[in-house]
Amino acid sequence: MPDAPNQVVRVRLPRGKEMFGIIEELLGASRFRIRCKDGNTRLCRIPGKFRRRIRVSVGDAVIIEPWDIEPKDKADVVWIYNKTQNVWLRQRGMLDW
Repeated sequence: MPDAPNQVVRVRLPRGKEMFGIIEELLGASRFRIRCKDGNTRLCRIPGKFRRRIRVSVGDAVIIEPWDIEPKDKADVVWIYNKTQNVWLRQRGMLDW
């Protein structure tokens, strides 16, 4: 699906320590196992501001921010992409690793 010439798509990209991730497993209690772009699989949680208004499933793309303590094992979900944004990222090769 090519972009129309005057269509504007605004997608949040990772900044600083943040990175892309893909949800591999739903663990319950707002926790997930996420495969990250750096090759690690982390246990991630959704902070309170996202918890009630977002529905996620296996295969969804997210932005995560590793914790300062145990950065290779745990992280917080900072952003959850919707289906349109997910397609846009895949078309540009940002989720192919």
